[in-house]
Amino acid sequence: MNKPISQKISEIRKARSLTQEQLGAKLGISSQAVSKWEKGGSLR
Repeated sequence: MNKPISQKISEIRKARSLTQEQLGAKLGISSQAVSKWEKGGSLR
């Protein structure tokens, strides 16, 4: 069964012991954007 991308993002982030803020900083985006991705609100 395929997992939604939002769930995959969350699982990988947690497996690497990163906060949403840390992941956002690495990607050059806000932690709010990461949160939206993980909630499935926006994937752009």
